[in-house]
Amino acid sequence: MSNFRLSAQLAAHEADVRDVCFPAPDLVLSASRDHTVRAWSRTAPSPPAFEPHITTQGSEFVNSLTCLPPSAAFPRGLVVSAGTDSIIDVRSIAASPSDNAERLLVGHAQNVCALAVVPGSKFIVSGSWDSTARVWSTENWEIQAVLEGHEGAVWDVLPLSEKLVVTGCADKSIRVFDLGKAVAGQVSPRSTIYTPDVVRALCQVPKGHPSGADMASASNDGIIRLWKISGQQVGELRGHTSFIYSLASLPSGELVSSGEDRTVRIWRGSECVQTITHPAISVWSVAACAANGDIVTGASDGVVRVFTRSGDRVASPETVAQFDESVKSSSIPQQQVGGVNKEKLPGPEFLKTKSGTKEGQVQMIREDDESVTAHQWSMAQQEWINVGTVVNAVGSSGRKVEYNGQSYDYVFDVAIEEGQPSLKLPYNLSENPYARAQKFIDDNELSQNFLDQVAQFIVSNTQGATIGQTSDTSSAPDPYGTESQNQTTGAASAPKLLPVRDYLDITAAKYEPMVKKILSVNSALVAAGRKGISLNPSSQNALHALKQALESNEPVTDDITIGLVIMMCTQWDYSDRVAPLDLLRCIATSTATAKFRSSGETGLVKIAIAAALEDVPEGSQPNENCAMMALRTIANLFKTAEGRKLVAQPSEASAAISFISRVVGIRGQPAIGPFNRNVLLALTTASINYAVLASKQLGSISADNQIRLASALALVLQKQTDPEVIYRALVAVGTLIPVIGKAAPEARSLSSSIKSARDRVSEARVQSIANECLSLF
Repeated sequence: MSNFRLSAQLAAHEADVRDVCFPAPDLVLSASRDHTVRAWSRTAPSPPAFEPHITTQGSEFVNSLTCLPPSAAFPRGLVVSAGTDSIIDVRSIAASPSDNAERLLVGHAQNVCALAVVPGSKFIVSGSWDSTARVWSTENWEIQAVLEGHEGAVWDVLPLSEKLVVTGCADKSIRVFDLGKAVAGQVSPRSTIYTPDVVRALCQVPKGHPSGADMASASNDGIIRLWKISGQQVGELRGHTSFIYSLASLPSGELVSSGEDRTVRIWRGSECVQTITHPAISVWSVAACAANGDIVTGASDGVVRVFTRSGDRVASPETVAQFDESVKSSSIPQQQVGGVNKEKLPGPEFLKTKSGTKEGQVQMIREDDESVTAHQWSMAQQEWINVGTVVNAVGSSGRKVEYNGQSYDYVFDVAIEEGQPSLKLPYNLSENPYARAQKFIDDNELSQNFLDQVAQFIVSNTQGATIGQTSDTSSAPDPYGTESQNQTTGAASAPKLLPVRDYLDITAAKYEPMVKKILSVNSALVAAGRKGISLNPSSQNALHALKQALESNEPVTDDITIGLVIMMCTQWDYSDRVAPLDLLRCIATSTATAKFRSSGETGLVKIAIAAALEDVPEGSQPNENCAMMALRTIANLFKTAEGRKLVAQPSEASAAISFISRVVGIRGQPAIGPFNRNVLLALTTASINYAVLASKQLGSISADNQIRLASALALVLQKQTDPEVIYRALVAVGTLIPVIGKAAPEARSLSSSIKSARDRVSEARVQSIANECLSLF
């Protein structure tokens, strides 16, 4: 069977093409981050030419796409698309952006990243970052069922029949659903297949495949796994060197895949028989035309490409030459090829004397000008094909950015939530984006659901880094749809921020290890005969129920369970309190927890502080992690009106600000965790919340407490060097200054601390907020 060759390059999109569909030989559909869906109609057969028109024009990224077949009402069919606005748009393929949609399907809460038509076309299925898949009727456009049980983003959906739907999830699981088993519109999985990595793509395996598989899955580990519907794995396809984003089956019985290694790969049985390298960082999507076997791809360079095995549909020689040259001249970020020891690489003569051993094999070559090029072996052509120049590990500019005493190619400011201070994301081109994203999540204790978003933010903002280019990537699109919030260090200063008006919280948590630690301590207590403070079976059941409620974002309302958590925080040995305190700060966001009072009518602020400071072993200092969790508890209380009422009570506010002062080391006491970034971030977050409360509700915080808080923040500004800590402290101070009174001596005395911080930390946003603080005087 002949190789695929370029048939057409369709260029009109202005950003990444995230999904493609090939419903008929004369029609291609594409969805893009430029907020459009385009229909490409074939206007010439050989060489093929396509004419685009925009069917859908929105205001947010369009990330998923499918097509309903032609009908009497819609002779060309219906295009179904969705993206970060969470709304599914259904309209005629012949429509224009000014036309109304046939239907707008509302139900998902977050980005819709997968769409598919159920065989028979009576239903469509959607998958979303909101951890659900939904089934919609194409007759009345109502939700027919919600597919439950996912613990992460549903990255792909695969209808196998009118009743059987399979989902691929970020929680590393494949789930099989029987739509005939719906109860009150909800469907639980018939079975779950646990996989080693995040499941990004699914496809049906053609009947007669040598493996006997029913379906295939693709993951971030670069492996395609073949499965029976029973869950038995019957094969693996290895060849991709990075994340796989898309899978499709061909009429020939082969499979096709695309991914982060810039390639599309054709698989016959268990062998990769062709590798098609693209001049882009990511090949986001690949789809096949059932009628003629051609394939179409969508990539990060914004170009849609059609490939064919038919000699009648091959592109013109000029177009083919242009494509080959663009692949050859493209740059490859070093994270895609790993560490490269230039001194040990062979020279160009290797390409003339050595053959490859398998399709897609990559060989690095040290060129005469000392650059490093990548060459890929083609079994069909029996030659090495130049697929680009490897970008070095200094962002190709030779300039590094300093962060926490280390040098990085990039240091991004990432605003996870609008209105909250940004977090620092350092990155070197030699790193795996997912590894760095995972470290960022761990360092900042964010939800695991952010993993793919952060990794793709890194990819999007480092793609196209070529030789001689600077590391300013502020113009690149980001996957949050909030470009203005994410800027590279050194970008233009942000608009005026002060005074901030929103309360912050620190709620992301890893519930499984938290509960596991608590149960481990409890087992030791039971073994030691300390039944008075251990958890009996009913209490352990309550703990598991609490974990499930937190994982489902359900409010905590049970005083008995709240009392159980507080008992562990205050009565367990001091060395065993970190995990219970971690749990306490997680439930501090509920109204019931804010209302809870101990037997002595003590509120949660004082309870958390006592747990962190009391019963410290003689000769020891308070545990830094206990202090951090207590500060996070205080910060999270601002989440509810009842919590803000509690933290504003004079005795609770005085206790909280005294605790803040104690942690920073005022009045001669040793600081608690003076260089512990997590402690300092919790402290400055709680300080921001008190400053916001004082600003929004004048008189809620006494003048004395305002001044004491400002003094503690001044010490942070004088002693700390971490840019994020300094930034948050400046936000708190800048919000507090107008409340204290800019002419007041206590406020004016802050100027020297602000200037000191500004002089020590050169980061642009720190400079900007420091100058804004100084302008208040």
